[in-house]
Amino acid sequence: MPKSITFNVCCPACKNSLMDKNKLLHGKPSIRLNIVGNSRNGTMLLCSVYDCYDHQVNIPVKDQDIISFYCPNCMQNLSVETTCDICEAPMVQFLLDIGGKVNICSRKACKNHNVSFVDLTSALNALYNKLKTNPTSKK
Repeated sequence: MPKSITFNVCCPACKNSLMDKNKLLHGKPSIRLNIVGNSRNGTMLLCSVYDCYDHQVNIPVKDQDIISFYCPNCMQNLSVETTCDICEAPMVQFLLDIGGKVNICSRKACKNHNVSFVDLTSALNALYNKLKTNPTSKK
């Protein structure tokens, strides 16, 4: 069975972790974000396993809704100027603890996302060492 890749992310503004070790999704810490959808404030937990789209949200949000994402630490809006190549909604950005960025689409049902690394060699070494030291990390 292949190993899953779990990303730890932080806020691009305040650099504080967005990981919630108390709320697990698929046995891994979730990514906790404050959200605004349909003029209602809430919280969304995203799965931190790469290519898993599972999430939990505590306010009603329809699949086609565009959600505003905020850091729960500094309340900075996490949207960036880039729009989704698929649905044209704003993209949302997180920083990777191993160096790089993750962008996700802000439309609830859109699965567009991408990962970019500042230094690919360093990021791959960090990822390799992380997987090597956590051999029980299976998908």
